[in-house]
Amino acid sequence: MKVLVVGTGAREHAIADALKDDVELYCYMSKVNPGMSKIAEFKQGDEGEVEKVAQFAKENDIEIAFIGPEAPLEKGIVDELEKNGIKCVGPCKSAARIETDKSFMRKLFEDYEIDGSLIYRVFDNYDDLSAFLDDFDRDVVVKPVGLTGGKGVKIVGDHLKDNNEAKEYSKEVIDNAMGGFAQVIIEERVIGEEFTIQAFCDGQHLAPMPAAQDHPHAFEGDKGAITGGMGSYSDSNGLLPFLTQDDYDSAVKIMKDTIKAIAEEAEPYKGILYGQFMLTADGPRLIEYNARFGDPEAMNVLPLLKTPLVDVCKDIVDGTLGEVEFEDKASVCKYIVPDGYPETEHAGEVIEVDEEAIEGMGAKVFYAAVSLEEDGIRLSGSRALGIVASGESITEAEKIAEKACEHVKGNVYHRSDVGTKALVDKRVEHMKEILN
Repeated sequence: MKVLVVGTGAREHAIADALKDDVELYCYMSKVNPGMSKIAEFKQGDEGEVEKVAQFAKENDIEIAFIGPEAPLEKGIVDELEKNGIKCVGPCKSAARIETDKSFMRKLFEDYEIDGSLIYRVFDNYDDLSAFLDDFDRDVVVKPVGLTGGKGVKIVGDHLKDNNEAKEYSKEVIDNAMGGFAQVIIEERVIGEEFTIQAFCDGQHLAPMPAAQDHPHAFEGDKGAITGGMGSYSDSNGLLPFLTQDDYDSAVKIMKDTIKAIAEEAEPYKGILYGQFMLTADGPRLIEYNARFGDPEAMNVLPLLKTPLVDVCKDIVDGTLGEVEFEDKASVCKYIVPDGYPETEHAGEVIEVDEEAIEGMGAKVFYAAVSLEEDGIRLSGSRALGIVASGESITEAEKIAEKACEHVKGNVYHRSDVGTKALVDKRVEHMKEILN
């Protein structure tokens, strides 16, 4: 079977790696990913130019396309490919609004009385949101309605001092139409521990994956700016040390109810649904959805997949999705980024990656925002690569991943605390405090 992976980052590299042994693999990527280029026929081009992607797929008789990033989904890449007879693992444009239009997502919860939502309001002018915040007696989260690459959300008590600073940032979002919408969402801030559940969906059935926890802050100890994610971990039982089976099941039910609602409001949702939740004293609350695999969370679960990914893809496009099996192992992903990230002066510099040494330790390398040039692998201003290891426990996986990070040389940095016992224990104790 000929399968096309669209996208150029570590998430897409992980997807391609999971497919490579069972399909004839093609990739369409904006930069030459050093890992993907070794395992697939590829074309370099803008993934957002959906007609060109469809033309490449037609020319190569692609049977299934797997869409990695969110931006092409917003531009209707699935609609374009399917118009040309190519089945897709990824939602059509109307269903992808679950990520690309956060107001659509919140209204869906409201209209269909789905559990786990938050108090929220959508504003398109400063006067109304200012009056609302003057009367709202809780801290808030400010979110652009559209896509901002995981970097547009700001939280009172974390990035913003108080609700007055939230007003100022909200005005900036509206005035600049940040994310493509001259609107902003104000949500109540909920306290707890964040976790992610990703699921395969065929429009009707949902097959959930092991839970993972991302670490979005740039620096150790959960300090610094919110980034696209500095690393993540999953546990051997598919849960997390602070997450019970009941909590997991409650979150999955929220996702199942969401899939039913999307089918009523748009078109059946086929692809990957990513649910980001906050575990609170009142159970899981939905923070947001993504219409694709998470990055880095894809790297936690795909290497543990026992069911061949190509079989899962066939079941998704055919509407016959059943149970999907994963190995009973923990995993830890640590992102290597340029020094100073997210502010960095090292774009364009060459780094050295000893893949043989890393893989010899039982870890994997997934390349992200780097490009393969004649003189080597060059950094961009964003995350460079993910180092992923699995083990019988989170601690075992973390030790392998941390040791493997030593084999990446250059002006780079990583959060050495991701997956450590100290940080995981901190999460567990925090959850205990909340529940008590």
